Amino acid sequence: MTRFGKALSLTATTAAVCAASVMVSGTAEAASSPISACGGGSYHEIDSHKLGSVATIRLLYNGSTNCVVTWKTNPGGSSRLQAGIARQESDGIFRNYDIDDDNYTTYAGPAKASAAGRCIDWGGGATVNGVWTVWYSGPSHCG
Repeated sequence: MTRFGKALSLTATTAAVCAASVMVSGTAEAASSPISACGGGSYHEIDSHKLGSVATIRLLYNGSTNCVVTWKTNPGGSSRLQAGIARQESDGIFRNYDIDDDNYTTYAGPAKASAAGRCIDWGGGATVNGVWTVWYSGPSHCG
C-alpha cells in the first residue's frame, strides 16, 4: 500500500478500486474503548486525528508496540472504517502495513507495529458526508 499523505477524499468509484488493493478481513468488535481494543494493560493514547465528526483515529503505545484504532464518534449502523500502521524500514520505505478495513458498527482495528528506533506511518479512514476519507501521518513518532 502506498501512503496517502495528509487528508484525501475519494469518490465512491475511486475508493472501491483503491480498497481492493488494501482490503483485509476485519476482526470481531468486542472492546469498550480504544485501550481495550489494543489489548488493555499499559496502552495509552499518544496521538489522534479526527475524520470530520464521524470518527477519530487513535494511536496508542504500550512501551514496545504501537496500536491504531479508528473509533466512531456515534457507534451504531455498520459502515466502512479503516485502521492501519507500518514501520519505516532501514531503506526509508514503509512496508508490511497492518490494515483492518471493513464495515463496523463501532471501530476498526487494532492494527499494530513494533517500531523501536524507527518511524511509523499510521492512520485510517471512514466515510465522511458520503465520501470515503483516508488520512495517514507520514513518517512520525520516530525513535
